[in-house]
Amino acid sequence: MTVTTEQSPAVVELPHWETVPSDLAEATRTIKSALRARIEAAGRSVEEVFAVAEAKVAERVAEIKAAKERGETVWPVIDYTDIENGTVTPEQLAKLRRRGCLVVRGHFEREQALGWDADIVDYVEQNEFFENYRGPGDDFFGSVGSKPEIYPIYWSKAQMEARQSDRMARVQAFLNHQWTSESDGVQWFDPGRDSLYPDRIRRRPPGADSAGLGAHCDPGTLDLWMTEAYQRAFRHLFDGTIEQYDPWDAAHRTAGPQYPGSTMCSAFRTFQGWTALSDMDHDQGVLHTVPIPEAMAYLLLRPLLSDVPDDDMCGVTTNQVFPANEKWHPLLIEALSGIPDVKAGDSVWWHCDMIHSVAPVQDQQGWGNVMYIPAAPWCERNEAYAANVRESFRTGSSPSDFPEEHYERSWTGRFELDQLNEVGRRGLGLA
Repeated sequence: MTVTTEQSPAVVELPHWETVPSDLAEATRTIKSALRARIEAAGRSVEEVFAVAEAKVAERVAEIKAAKERGETVWPVIDYTDIENGTVTPEQLAKLRRRGCLVVRGHFEREQALGWDADIVDYVEQNEFFENYRGPGDDFFGSVGSKPEIYPIYWSKAQMEARQSDRMARVQAFLNHQWTSESDGVQWFDPGRDSLYPDRIRRRPPGADSAGLGAHCDPGTLDLWMTEAYQRAFRHLFDGTIEQYDPWDAAHRTAGPQYPGSTMCSAFRTFQGWTALSDMDHDQGVLHTVPIPEAMAYLLLRPLLSDVPDDDMCGVTTNQVFPANEKWHPLLIEALSGIPDVKAGDSVWWHCDMIHSVAPVQDQQGWGNVMYIPAAPWCERNEAYAANVRESFRTGSSPSDFPEEHYERSWTGRFELDQLNEVGRRGLGLA
């Protein structure tokens, strides 16, 4: 199949595969040749287009390094009360869009968050989770000692109360509105309605040693180059109009599939995020990002340069996360920046395209506990996944994006259908 997108004066048709090609090496060679030809048909070389992306990233990297040298917090920080009251300043909004990440102070009351943390412990212990734990269901997250660091738990009252709370909905809507959600007469997503994408929890105990997570990004793998929707979403990177590329433009993203694999995400997320259930200091194995939303242009164009083998996408492949590393992306890695200290009840957010990692830690001081809750606005793609989420919710099953562990099917104390409020019902497509 082929897809064409708006372009002048010439159009080079791109092959696309909506499922994993049987020969990935041949598919990679084919798509890279077609992408190069499309760029060159616009009268520019791949090197010229990449240089535009590289210059933008270099400017941002220099800003970030200078801010660190001045002792400034690279991550934007906004108080929840300012979001609630509509008093976020233009300067704060500009920094959020420039950095693509955010800490929301006091998103929930600290005692509320600590209470949720205690409730989760009660929930897993009363259902004898540790006695029946079978080890990690995937190799994406490690474990600590004999107990899991990432708990494959989705339907506790604490998680669902946080997901369907008005405070969560208000912050998600605030973040969604940083995007262009409507263009060319198409409403790509509803910024005021979230799909309640269910994810797991992390509880890392004091004294833990953790290897962390290497730098990577999550929006897709080879599908970012090879599927129709993403070819449209990233059209300005491949048609000679890179100056028009906007990482906050949602056009075509909400229909984009991801290749089957253990790291896929069926939902479109504007921001990934988590809510702190404990206090965490900035040097205790915390989240880092490359706070440059435009870096996706660098990542997607880099494999097209002549120093990369024709059958290689800088290490991107199926069934693994999209890696960022010193070999292919040294400029980006220079900008890795950790979150500031956070308190229980704060929430942390980063643009869905952004490179992120988790720093290693030895003999962690204090707990490191979070609930993973993103901003996943209602759209065609998320509505389709909601049908699976509803069934998983009703049965206590693990959602289909995650390993088939299903610990909660027989558990007592699970969040029930009649406990859904209006936000929850809308998020599950029940209202």
